[in-house]
Amino acid sequence: MAHVRTEEPSVEAPSPIRVLIADDESLMRAGLRMLVDGVDEIRVVGEATDGATAIDQARALDPDVVLMDVRMPGCDGLEATRRLQNEGIRARVIVLTAFDTDGYVLEALRSGAVSFLLKDAQPAEVIAAIKGAVGGSPQFSAPVLTRLVTWAIEADRSLTPDSSVPSVPSVPAVPVGITPREWEVGEFVAQGLTNSEIAEAMYLSTTTVKTHLGRLFDKLHVTNRVQLAIRVLEHST
Repeated sequence: MAHVRTEEPSVEAPSPIRVLIADDESLMRAGLRMLVDGVDEIRVVGEATDGATAIDQARALDPDVVLMDVRMPGCDGLEATRRLQNEGIRARVIVLTAFDTDGYVLEALRSGAVSFLLKDAQPAEVIAAIKGAVGGSPQFSAPVLTRLVTWAIEADRSLTPDSSVPSVPSVPAVPVGITPREWEVGEFVAQGLTNSEIAEAMYLSTTTVKTHLGRLFDKLHVTNRVQLAIRVLEHST
């Protein structure tokens, strides 16, 4: 009997994460390209030196992730992020900047960015943010997030027409429909703690912490930890 050779079905490797770098500093772009291209499952598909070019490149190249600087000539990174969001371009934006003041974090979130990193972030943090952006896991400098979101909310409220009228806030300790235990988990998230750190602080298992988080997401109609932190801070200020 003749031997019949059968071929095993080939397994295609997953497509690499496509990254566009938008930064007006050539050395920063070169460093990021070297970092990103050094990871097998990620590759740089384009570069831009300003926001307008980043928008054009995002339209043409269809990247998965854009590493977006804030301060660039002409159209800055926040405006570019807003326009990408408004146009329905699927790329996830990670704001990567040297500046963590003037409410940039909150503005980046409002503009549609999924993560916010400082330029002194460790290489592993940048790579984790890129992978997390595709997987739906935002990466933020938690202390900066907490400080700037609180500042921005207070600044917004101080500009309201009735800000000159003294009022006594009547904010309940815990929002209606949320248990004190769930809210405590939310407060720890707003402080930047990880699930394991929250579990240790509250003497709970990480599974229980995840359960509380899931309920908070449902009750507050949020989809990630960043949005949850904002809701907690809004309620607390």
